[in-house]
Amino acid sequence: MPDRAAESPPHRGSPPADSVDVPAASSLQRYRGLLWLVAAAFFMQSLDSTVVNTAVPAIAEALHETPLGMRSALTSYVLTLAILTPASPWLCDRFGTRRVFGAAILLFGLGSLLCGLSQSLHQLVAARVLQGVGGAAMMPLGRYVLVRSIDKREFVRAMSTVATFSVLGSVLGPLLGGALTQFTSWRLIFLVNVPVAIAGIWMNRRSMPEYRLKRAHHFDLAGFLLFAASSALLLVASELTSDTPVPWSRMAAYGLFACLLGAVYVWHSRRTAHPVADLALLRIRSVWVSLSGGLFTRLGISGMFLLLVLFLQVGCGWSPLAAGLMMVPQAIGSIVAKRVIHRVLAYYGYRRLLLANTLVVAVLLAGFALLGADSSPWVIGALAFAYGGFAGLQYTAMNTLIYNDIDIHAAAMASSMASSVQYLAMSFGIALSTLLMQALLRGHEPADFVVAFRWTVVLLALVTAFASRVFARLDPDRPAIAASTAH
Repeated sequence: MPDRAAESPPHRGSPPADSVDVPAASSLQRYRGLLWLVAAAFFMQSLDSTVVNTAVPAIAEALHETPLGMRSALTSYVLTLAILTPASPWLCDRFGTRRVFGAAILLFGLGSLLCGLSQSLHQLVAARVLQGVGGAAMMPLGRYVLVRSIDKREFVRAMSTVATFSVLGSVLGPLLGGALTQFTSWRLIFLVNVPVAIAGIWMNRRSMPEYRLKRAHHFDLAGFLLFAASSALLLVASELTSDTPVPWSRMAAYGLFACLLGAVYVWHSRRTAHPVADLALLRIRSVWVSLSGGLFTRLGISGMFLLLVLFLQVGCGWSPLAAGLMMVPQAIGSIVAKRVIHRVLAYYGYRRLLLANTLVVAVLLAGFALLGADSSPWVIGALAFAYGGFAGLQYTAMNTLIYNDIDIHAAAMASSMASSVQYLAMSFGIALSTLLMQALLRGHEPADFVVAFRWTVVLLALVTAFASRVFARLDPDRPAIAASTAH
């Protein structure tokens, strides 16, 4: 978004006009309320994404579905995020960041309420879609406002702080989901978002800066519909692989039509002044490497939360609360990693860190194949902690890489594209992991589930390892702090 904004706060860490003679405070201190607000939004989304995983077996039983058949309740939410996120830059230009963010929190809270009241899988999927409508603007808008408001030298630290609250949601999600499912009702796992949403709406009125254009450009409706249809058809094609027998002709038709629509969008985006996703940004090396590397990484690891809790509950016979407790070490490891990411990036730079760290994440992911029904909880917890730590480094490095070489005017578009690719990769990653499990699951005995889990994580580790080849295309290393001061 351009700088000509109505009611726009000062640019990237500069002091307010009425206090130019006062020593400038840290942008992190001046925008402390904004950090709390964005952190609350990230917390809600991560809590909602992980709280469901632990409760999948219980929800499936209540709605008369199989646990692996519940993936539509997970992928529908994430796919809605991916489809609607590209509209967030235009919405901010047209209506302003404060109103859009407030409306997003309101819709997310309403969707959470309806999820808790759902009586069938179809109702749950519809409510999850409404959640996705609200959530689509929260994460990209939060990142964009931080980019506009926080000094670039402090941006990685700000993102790490916000991401820590996201990980806290990941910690509490499985634990809360397991406890509520075991001792009360799975419906409460959605209803806990309602009071957080109410608090978020109040904080939004107090702390959200107002960035918007005096006159917004025309919305690229044709491009938006092309992107949405292509993404949805790809997911539908992947869902068909679970049918018996597999309808190969229909699946191929959906896949080819999705690719055709994607190609039409590429052609369309080059001929419109304000495309919904500006593919011209892909000419910047760090942008296309961040997007494509993040795509393959998330394809491999996005389904791991769901796979692990299903492995522990279905394959090992653990209770929902015990399975949720085992997710805590993974989230703690990620929190520890996010507290040191800015130092690690300053020392190694993006290329060396992502090259090595991607391979470490793949190896640790494959290490879960060594687990069995008789594995010690301490061994599982230690492996989960190590995996969470290196995965946390991976996520933060990928999420900040895309902003490293772009102008601030492109920040909103870059944030939107990053979020769309992230959500698409997450939805396809969840679908891929569950489909692999179904393909490898020969029976319904716990031993069969353990074998299917082992082969699935090995295959996902290979997909993750491929991302290291993408990150190898980055320019020679330049430490993150040096890069930030060069702008």
